Amino acid sequence: MTDLFEKSIQTLELPRVLELLAAQAATEEGKDRCRALRPFTDPDDVQRLQKETSAACSMIVLRGTPPLSGVRPVAASLQRADMGGALNTRELLDIAALLRCARSAKEYAAGEGNAKTCIDHLFSSLQANRYLEDKISGSILSEEEIADAASPELADIRRHIRASSSKVRDILQKLISSSQAKYLQEAIITQRNDRFVGPVKSECKNEIPGLVHDVSASGATLFIEPMAAVKANNELRELRAREKAEIERILMELSADCAEHADDISRDFGILVSLDLIFAKAKLSYEYEGMEPEISERAVVLRKARHPLLPKDTAVPIDLELGGEFDTLVITGPNTGGKTVTLKMCGLFCLMAACGLFV
Repeated sequence: MTDLFEKSIQTLELPRVLELLAAQAATEEGKDRCRALRPFTDPDDVQRLQKETSAACSMIVLRGTPPLSGVRPVAASLQRADMGGALNTRELLDIAALLRCARSAKEYAAGEGNAKTCIDHLFSSLQANRYLEDKISGSILSEEEIADAASPELADIRRHIRASSSKVRDILQKLISSSQAKYLQEAIITQRNDRFVGPVKSECKNEIPGLVHDVSASGATLFIEPMAAVKANNELRELRAREKAEIERILMELSADCAEHADDISRDFGILVSLDLIFAKAKLSYEYEGMEPEISERAVVLRKARHPLLPKDTAVPIDLELGGEFDTLVITGPNTGGKTVTLKMCGLFCLMAACGLFV
């Protein structure tokens, strides 16, 4: 029976409608939920789904669509954090984005002019966490950059790094400005192996005492760290090691904070995806000018119905009635007269309605 039902779903082209629905969703998880949607068979469930779509339509009219974009799956990250692992910057930024979205969604629903609806409980169930959201956002500027303000220790280390870098540059700048500049391939300061060096002509390598860190592909240039800069470069290397350790500590601390609130974050993700699905239905209804169907177990009555997969400007609307005063309907006419479209549309409308979609 299940295989036959699925075959009917394919024949009536519900998956094509669900692809249109998925295009309206803001999150990848929401798009997947749209594509996996299947009709409910209990009339009470169908009524509930229809009322949810209707509530979302009303909210869109009053306040526009809720801010649901930017929500990504975080379950694997939270699981690893709960096991004591450190999350990377991308994972932490994803969690911060989810928390920001949850907070914005709550504010959206709490705005003036919103009447009570059957989906209010979803918005009110969102926990959000402004403290953790701000802590992550204030500590991580991008996937590649941790903010100085992430910790006083990091700010202090970076202050010393800047001072040491300036000191090394000054030493090398003096070399460039001195009579030894003639031994350089170019009057520039560069880096090799995270140490500041100067590009020295290979035939003049003995004129500038120092450590050779690299050789150019042609062999004409040696990248030498002058002895005068070794101590300052060593200090700089130690500071960078301290910086790396402090960044790892910060990421571990943020990960532990996320693990502490993992249940709330996971619940918020599930609610946001559910809202994404509901509002995708509402947006699709506006796209093809749909309306909430009245659910009946005894009859199918269509008035000026259009197949949703046909261009709305050229599709011919039809009226159809079955199951009231009569339970048999014969559709006749020539080829390309619309018999198949009518039959498929009737079945598709029933499936769509049972999914909570307007028709």
